[in-house]
Amino acid sequence: MLSRPHRWLLPLLLCLPLSALGVSQLSPGSGEPRQTNVSLGEPKLADKLVVKKAERKLYLMKGNKPLRTYKIALGYQPAGHKRSQGDGRTPEGRYFLDWRSARSNYRKALHISYPNGQDMLRARATGREPGGMIMIHGQPSGRSNPKSGDWTFGCIAVSNMAIDEIWSMTTDGTPIEILP
Repeated sequence: MLSRPHRWLLPLLLCLPLSALGVSQLSPGSGEPRQTNVSLGEPKLADKLVVKKAERKLYLMKGNKPLRTYKIALGYQPAGHKRSQGDGRTPEGRYFLDWRSARSNYRKALHISYPNGQDMLRARATGREPGGMIMIHGQPSGRSNPKSGDWTFGCIAVSNMAIDEIWSMTTDGTPIEILP
């Protein structure tokens, strides 16, 4: 029972969703508990993105826990690290989101900081340019059905719904790790 000085809390607690109090809810029709991801005071921003190319997945991370998982499409030559402009590969390594555009040929685009110094040295050692403009983006503007398979020139493509969520849950400067 609440002590007298804390009785004012009871009406407030009764207005909160059960998930905010750490209580599981029952899934409709199953009688089984379902966990919800809502908690009080937890920021909705991801602190890192992880891309697993082999799985074709992008994870929005908060600490060591994924907040969201998305299916992705990669460059048309997805195996290996991007070596040079036009190779159709998606880079691998640690980068960050450094700017964003709501006006592109795709529904929203988040720029990845590729190439870094190492990428430039590696490409130029072979007499080539490293390329650039590697983005996480939605589907092509004006297209009614989504593209499938690995179709980009090295970018990471997601659904339009996914890019809207990723856009709202990240800021410029958010780190991204792209794994094989």
